[in-house]
Amino acid sequence: MKKIILDCDPGHDDAFALMMAVASPEIDLLAVTTSAGNQTPDKTLNNALRMLTLLHQKQIPVAGGNQKPLMQDLMIADDVHGKTGLDGTDLPDPDFEPQPVHAVELIAETLRNSTEKVTLVVTGPQTNIALFLGVHPELKDKIEQIVLMGGAKGFGNWSPAAEFNIAVDPESAKIVFNSGIPLVMAGLNVTHQAQILKADIEAIREIGNPVAVAMAELLDFYGIYYGQDKWGFDGIPVHDPVTITWLLHPEYFTSIKRNVDIEVNGTLTRGETVVDQWNLTDKPENTEVLMDIDREKFVSLIEECLHAFD
Repeated sequence: MKKIILDCDPGHDDAFALMMAVASPEIDLLAVTTSAGNQTPDKTLNNALRMLTLLHQKQIPVAGGNQKPLMQDLMIADDVHGKTGLDGTDLPDPDFEPQPVHAVELIAETLRNSTEKVTLVVTGPQTNIALFLGVHPELKDKIEQIVLMGGAKGFGNWSPAAEFNIAVDPESAKIVFNSGIPLVMAGLNVTHQAQILKADIEAIREIGNPVAVAMAELLDFYGIYYGQDKWGFDGIPVHDPVTITWLLHPEYFTSIKRNVDIEVNGTLTRGETVVDQWNLTDKPENTEVLMDIDREKFVSLIEECLHAFD
């Protein structure tokens, strides 16, 4: 069983990652921490609590993290995720409280208490993880790996060069990518292939349990943004659950091992994940960059996880 901490900024696609982590018997979700990103920090924390209430998982400790990125003002994606960050369905109000500690301290406590190494799954900006590494370097060796949704090889979706999660806090991402911890990057190259089609949404809705219905309604709203002609997508790219899918089924993917670093100064390229495709530097190959995914198996896995709530 893979022990994980999920650091997220829910967010429609974070909600899918959270659902899959709860539903999968192969995963032991030790804690959930939240960052500011898709919405403001109060809303992302509330959304994590609301999702776990829907999933009947109030025993999982939750803590909110930093209020803003390290070096710049917060940018949010309310045009994608709506006023609440999870617009489109009526989630229950939380029936439990977050832990009275900062996310950094919940991560530290969870690692200290684990007899095994723990994987950090990060589906939002890297702020909490960068802060954790600075405050608790003595616990770095308790981290098995960091599996993150962010970045891309060659393009962006927030700017021409930068993907949103990295663009929100490039300095934190740079700290994490240069930490020496094994990294797996689920960037736009692979997540743009992880599309849920209209027929898939209807199949999810027909599963019929309250979780599946809520997730279908979330997709209905999420699809409004990704239905714009400029994207040219057949369906909705659901980015964040690609991380959980990789943990469960790495055989669904192709990948390359390369050095990845973060541009923090470029006028046009701030937040770019610079992938050393041709090994032109002497920097270590610090990141497994996911490149392709079996879309149909990805969707089938989501449906399988939703059936866990029947």
